[in-house]
Amino acid sequence: MIDTHTHIYGPEFDIEGQAAGSLEGQCAAVDRAVAAGVELMMFANVDRESIEPIRKLHELRPDNTLISMGLHPTELKEDWKETIEEMMNLIAANPGLYKAVGEIGMDLYWEKESLPRQLEAFDIQLAKAEEFGLPVLIHSRDALAETLEVLSGHKGVKAVFHSFGGTEADVDAIRRVGDYYFGINGIVTFKNSGLKSVLPHIGIDRILTETDSPYLTPVPYRGKRNETALMPLVADAIADGMGLDIAEVRKATTENAKKFLNIQI
Repeated sequence: MIDTHTHIYGPEFDIEGQAAGSLEGQCAAVDRAVAAGVELMMFANVDRESIEPIRKLHELRPDNTLISMGLHPTELKEDWKETIEEMMNLIAANPGLYKAVGEIGMDLYWEKESLPRQLEAFDIQLAKAEEFGLPVLIHSRDALAETLEVLSGHKGVKAVFHSFGGTEADVDAIRRVGDYYFGINGIVTFKNSGLKSVLPHIGIDRILTETDSPYLTPVPYRGKRNETALMPLVADAIADGMGLDIAEVRKATTENAKKFLNIQI
């Protein structure tokens, strides 16, 4: 299995007595995920502060981790243009290191006032993804129409709608713009989400598994910190929702992720 979107590099995974900058707890979280059957995990960048811990954790666990680079739509501070330029320069200066541009996109749940800034930042980063030939990890919350408006100007981009929790109508709207992937995480286990019934409309060939840990912890662990080691619960829920064998789901979503991220394992 491959977790295509996780934040287990963050301070939420510090352990008692951990030395500053050691990432001991984060390494342990990676090791637990591998023991649970997750062969590979993508660390999704969000801001300037996450660049260093992501890269360091990847260096500590290179065989089981991948890293991305991008500026999250809720992290567009006054110097956002300079930050994006720095991030894109890092991708250019380290060919092969960063496997995706992200987490980027639109968020009108937390950041309605910054809509013009978000539109421009998303457009700039999509253009760079096209230039680099890298796939994109899209964050879209309460902003599907706006996200698709910008995305429609970048037909050459391969993208995943991270943390998808929408309807069949949303799937259709997305597909009118492009043949994108859908990142499915713990939301699919939530009793009132309705996502399980949407999965057949997506189809197993366009589903990527993810956790978005430490967020969106799957049932029965809701209320606790999420981590990549819990991803088998997501795969189980996908299998249940689609009436497929769990082994088939694990194999198909792993192959999807390898294709999306242009990797071989």
